[in-house]
Amino acid sequence: MDIREITTRYYVAPQIDAEDLSKLKAQGFSCVICNRPDEEIPPSHHAVAMEKAAKEAGLAFVINPLTHDTMTDDRLALQRATLEAAEGKVLAYCASGTRSTVAWVLGHADSEPADALLEAAAQGGYHLDALRGRIEFIASQKR
Repeated sequence: MDIREITTRYYVAPQIDAEDLSKLKAQGFSCVICNRPDEEIPPSHHAVAMEKAAKEAGLAFVINPLTHDTMTDDRLALQRATLEAAEGKVLAYCASGTRSTVAWVLGHADSEPADALLEAAAQGGYHLDALRGRIEFIASQKR
């Protein structure tokens, strides 16, 4: 697994395997968010299969598939609410970790400065400076 820390509670990764879930539990994760649409992956990695394995490992599992078209306010809110409700660390995964990072950045744009969000993403290896205008727009709508 290529787990990348965005915050001390929110981590992202490229596609994980069912076998990884028990390792995540042992590393202190309490919840996994699947941001990968089933259309992108084989049936062995579909969300329901991963959810079953997560529950067997003692992890909460949230299905929140994201694409450019489906990264809507309600999906961003679900991502943030899942993190806020989790009792431990949360791992979100997609194809590369980028969508999971973008969801965190945009989901917190109304409460965190753009520089802090972009720096956290960059520390995780995701350079999202192109989102600065969108982050600032979201922040301006909440004032």
